[in-house]
Amino acid sequence: MPEETQKPLVLVVEDDEMLCQMYEMKLTKAGYECETALNGVQGVTKAKLVKPTIILLDIMMPIKDGMTVLSELKAEPETKDIPVVMLTNLSDQTYIEKALEAGAIGYMIKSNSDPGEVVEKVRQVLAGTKYSMMHN
Repeated sequence: MPEETQKPLVLVVEDDEMLCQMYEMKLTKAGYECETALNGVQGVTKAKLVKPTIILLDIMMPIKDGMTVLSELKAEPETKDIPVVMLTNLSDQTYIEKALEAGAIGYMIKSNSDPGEVVEKVRQVLAGTKYSMMHN
């Protein structure tokens, strides 16, 4: 098996600074590189700049919401193939369907998922495991 030269890079786009720091700490402890962005504009810019392995993307954010960010990322050749997991408190089925149709690989409800489960979902996605939604 070839040796990995670098750790997978996770970009967390989340406007709640405390949550963002918590995810960053958990992901780093789990062996991932982690970058963060506190709004959608920063998220798009950082995704193009650092080319993350996976993106965790909140939906409800100031300046530019997560659905707009997802659409922009999927429209750009340099970012369209990066897996995106929506990480939100919106549990409405309509949002879930729209996110998945727009190209998200998964959808997690923050209030139903502790940070350890978020790290596990990152592991699964990077291992090629597709899923539609996490239930608790």
